Amino acid sequence: MPELIGSPTQIDSVGNKTKLCDEYVGLVNTGESKVSITVVHSPIGWEGIGQWADYDEYRIVLKGMLRVEHAGGTLEVRATQALHVKPGEWVRFSTPGEGGADYINVCLPAFSLATVHREK
Repeated sequence: MPELIGSPTQIDSVGNKTKLCDEYVGLVNTGESKVSITVVHSPIGWEGIGQWADYDEYRIVLKGMLRVEHAGGTLEVRATQALHVKPGEWVRFSTPGEGGADYINVCLPAFSLATVHREK
């Protein structure tokens, strides 16, 4: 029988401003360790911390633009585009554009503080 996930759990974010991260599937909301699915609303001017992770991460931008700094330069991921970050790749995300960005974040296996490595 299909299982209804009635609502997400809001997850704290890191960075210079508060962004809303609503986990629908993952360790926190459903106890799922194989995948996490989160809807993120990131405000204009949000800047994250450099990081690398032990999981595959996919980001599908629904609105706005997500800037991605990486070892080889910078990418701008815009609405209707997606990004794949492989395990071990260093990245730093930001949303400098007008209106910020809304995107879906999918991690395989699920996001965990134990498997994301953030710069201090």
